[in-house]
Amino acid sequence: MGSTRRDVIAGFAAAGLSAAMPHGLISQGMAQTGKPRKGGMLKMWLAEPVMLTGAFNSTGQIFQISGKMFDGLVSYDFDLNPKPQLATSWEVSPDGKSITFKLRSGVKWHDGQPFTAADVQFSATKVWKALHPRGRSTYRYLSDVEAPDALTAIFRFERPSPYVMNSLAGMESQILPRHLYEGKDILTNPANLRPVGTGPFKFKEWQRGQYILLERNPDYWDAPKPYLDGIVMVIMPDSASRAVALESSELDIAGAIPVSLADARRLEKIPTLTIPQRGSEAIAYQAFMELNLRRPYFQDVRVRQAMYHAIDRAFIVKNIYFDFGKPATGPISYENTKYYSGSVPRYEFSIARANALLDEAGMKRQSDGLRFRITQDPLPFGDHYLRSADYFKQQMALVGIAVDIRNQDFPTYYKRVYTDYDFDTTTTGAFGLTDPTVGIQRFYWSKNITPGVSFSNGSGYNSPAADAALEAAQIEVDPVKRAALFHDFQNIVMNDLPIFPIADAQYVTIKNKAVTNTEVDPFGIHGNFAEVYLNR
Repeated sequence: MGSTRRDVIAGFAAAGLSAAMPHGLISQGMAQTGKPRKGGMLKMWLAEPVMLTGAFNSTGQIFQISGKMFDGLVSYDFDLNPKPQLATSWEVSPDGKSITFKLRSGVKWHDGQPFTAADVQFSATKVWKALHPRGRSTYRYLSDVEAPDALTAIFRFERPSPYVMNSLAGMESQILPRHLYEGKDILTNPANLRPVGTGPFKFKEWQRGQYILLERNPDYWDAPKPYLDGIVMVIMPDSASRAVALESSELDIAGAIPVSLADARRLEKIPTLTIPQRGSEAIAYQAFMELNLRRPYFQDVRVRQAMYHAIDRAFIVKNIYFDFGKPATGPISYENTKYYSGSVPRYEFSIARANALLDEAGMKRQSDGLRFRITQDPLPFGDHYLRSADYFKQQMALVGIAVDIRNQDFPTYYKRVYTDYDFDTTTTGAFGLTDPTVGIQRFYWSKNITPGVSFSNGSGYNSPAADAALEAAQIEVDPVKRAALFHDFQNIVMNDLPIFPIADAQYVTIKNKAVTNTEVDPFGIHGNFAEVYLNR
């Protein structure tokens, strides 16, 4: 019989960790030395994932855990520039059609097999390009990966693909062990549930509905890291319970907006807790609303513009996101400073302007005062999505649009929005990541209307002008020209409004102040935690 969550949080004895850990390390006090201290189990909240590799599944909770078991070819600094990880160096050809990576020697998979260029070759061609939800655009022009020797991987492209260097972190482009996947069904491989990676932590145990245990990788290439003995991912569905657990130190850390944002503001005042201000730059999270442009009443741009005028984004940021973020001005977050543009069409909050536009579009009020009725499907993760849906319903009533809010579980939501396209509007959010081609293009590119793929172009938006800007940016090697193309793209879509950008929001992490070095890169809680230690 498996251990309970409380057993794990309290003492870990039932989890079978005693043999793997030095005696007494769990409760051992740690003096404030300013230097990394070895030992201890980190207690971290995680929403239960469907699998444990993000190589072909981009669900956010998977990234939080899988990035600790899988390193990437590169990591990134806070300016989103690549730095070595499994690749020690790289060279991009002048024409942008090849990237040659020199790999780190002596790296082993968690099962002891050597990590080689053959693993990179297999993962890039058979997994990322073929199966990853963002791979359709990211690796569009990847023609082959050559492995002339065990420590050299050469990416070959049909056309220049400069953005690929921005997509190679362990969180986004996870390298899978070829020896465990080749010749088998990748999507149903048992290793998806019991991963074998190269990262600082190894999979140990998964008790469904309770916890997932990771243990220190003693053969990690970047010795003496990691400093922790392991990480217990505590599965705790109720946000109020998570708030209590953080306050009582039953949890050390929780990310991805783990509690209501009102609770977050309360918790940050507790002396033992803190909310880091860094560590989400590479996430570039944005809350937005998708509109199903297949619906007749959304096909007139004046209707979409009217609805956007009726939404006070500053009110949402203040009263729903509790000032954890800024009102969004376009599809690219302000955190992505290389490509963000504020010079786009603006839509001031104005109920009068919204009503006037709806009248111009021929959407007259009926005898009951209504123009038409729609459904709203909030993403079933986080109080902020539901509260935003409630606010949307309230605002639409002011302009004669009735809104019915529909709640469902994750599988039903994903199928409804991205397979059946049986929705009117959604309240949702997604990662913009380190490059718009990687994180943003998927929602706007007409060639990414792919039924069954979550967080793709669910709205059905098809704009030749937007496609042209996005596709030109994919192959433009001049950084100034590339940024200009993304500025053009932002102007186009803010005129068309297939999606309503709402908030460039902080992807809040709450942690005990004893948890050190979680913000050493722009991935924060999604990072590999090799440098994390407990200073208590």
